[in-house]
Amino acid sequence: MYKYLTLLNDLESMIQEGQIKEGDKLPSIRDLADQYQCSKSTIIRALTDLEKKHLVYVVPKSGYYVVKKSFDSNSESNDDQIDFASSAPDWHNFPYLDFQHCMNKAIDTYQKDLFVYGTPKGLPSLIKEMQKQLRKYQVFTDEEHIVITSGVQQALSILSMMSFPNQRTQVLVEQPSYHLFLELVRLHQIPAMGIQRTAKGIDLLELERIFALGEIKFFYTMPRFHNPLGTSYSREEKEAIVRLAVKYDVYIVEDDYLADFEQDTKVDPIFSYDHNDRVIYLKSFSKIIFPGLRVGVVVLPEQLVDTFQQYKGITDIDSSMISQAALEIYLKSGMFEKHTRRIRLPYIERANALYESLDPFTRPKSICMHTHLILPKHVNVTSLYRNLRDQNVLLDPIDRNYLAGTYKEKILKINVSSVTQVKIEKGVQAIKNEVNHSRNHYF
Repeated sequence: MYKYLTLLNDLESMIQEGQIKEGDKLPSIRDLADQYQCSKSTIIRALTDLEKKHLVYVVPKSGYYVVKKSFDSNSESNDDQIDFASSAPDWHNFPYLDFQHCMNKAIDTYQKDLFVYGTPKGLPSLIKEMQKQLRKYQVFTDEEHIVITSGVQQALSILSMMSFPNQRTQVLVEQPSYHLFLELVRLHQIPAMGIQRTAKGIDLLELERIFALGEIKFFYTMPRFHNPLGTSYSREEKEAIVRLAVKYDVYIVEDDYLADFEQDTKVDPIFSYDHNDRVIYLKSFSKIIFPGLRVGVVVLPEQLVDTFQQYKGITDIDSSMISQAALEIYLKSGMFEKHTRRIRLPYIERANALYESLDPFTRPKSICMHTHLILPKHVNVTSLYRNLRDQNVLLDPIDRNYLAGTYKEKILKINVSSVTQVKIEKGVQAIKNEVNHSRNHYF
């Protein structure tokens, strides 16, 4: 048994860490038996288990090979393209083999339970595991306050439409903000107003003035690694926001979608400063695992749990049971923690390359894969986008990150989630050249 486990663990580690690359042929059964001083049946047993995990496949009369990725990556369709527009995670980092194993394990473990209606609240075993995971983000809560959703977008939709104890209907949104939430607000004609957020943070006096008007149901905010600015609130700002929410009976909806990429262990979410049930905490796994998972988690104050569940129940009855079961196994097995450690390094390296290329003297303590530039007033943004596109540098316009009719800063968004380090410096230099060219042309 000892030699079998040693062999199995050695081969799996070498495959996962890239020592044996995709498509490579494994050593023969005879060679492995000689190397590990064990029987051929022990080798075959280990290889069969690796095959069940979808790590290897067998070619008759040839041998065992490491499974290749079969994704068709659009990012590779143009090797010269530098895509600063996409915020999708790099598909090369998707843990698809591990998660495929978890999906198969989920079917074996839960069987018929996966193919009947579940509960709007979520798979009980996942909620139990999620409670443990949330503690790592400094979010301590009871299982009764946790609801699993079909992504964070569903949670935002429900919160926007459901009634709140403060009997208000208007939402307050940072400007700029997450474009899909703003699109939700527009399509459902939800009463909304904005408050400006800049690289320096938020005007707390203005926030108090708006809260004091008595019309705000909740304030939607991304305190950590704001989308699209990339900035984070200080502890003092977070504590002040909570105090104002309590004083004026306003709820805070905290979207902490990039919590897994935090480098400073002393940084906590707004939720950790809330002692009056004012903060609704949202967490997505789309950036750290993959977007197609469509599993999110919301932590609700006690007074909102029943209403939220009622709305969710008529929205989709329950979220995907197979995805929930697979995620539960993924978390419980330790695969998620292992994947997080592995994936953080390449993203941190990209973030470092981005800030070094822009201005290494102004980098914040915690950085992520996206940031922004304030453009000079004279720069024609439309021409800038067009000229950079001609150089294969793609950018996403900022307009959709603002509510209609609100003041828009002249901002350039830069995201390097799917851009290699080599291309980051080249792309940033192209942006600098175009901005300088505009300045010279203007004067």
